[in-house]
Amino acid sequence: MWDRFRRAGGRVADSVRARQRTERVDRPHNLFEAAAAYVSACAEDDQERIDEVSGWVSPEALSFGVNELACRAVIALARERDESPRTVARALLGLPAA
Repeated sequence: MWDRFRRAGGRVADSVRARQRTERVDRPHNLFEAAAAYVSACAEDDQERIDEVSGWVSPEALSFGVNELACRAVIALARERDESPRTVARALLGLPAA
């Protein structure tokens, strides 16, 4: 009996997920929204999400958005740490101080 209940619940959950994916596809995506989703998916090593997000905007727009996100993140961290953006960027990449 519990097995049938689990299968029915699984079908309902799959239906809800499919509907959510369809709703997401219907509205246009902002390139910054795409960049944020792409970077977070990369950080979580979620290949399925990376593939999905890569289709939201053109590769050029995604590249621009990721670059802008990186710049803003380095600036925010530099302000938080009271260091230069160059020092923070090098530290994040594991490079020696210049």
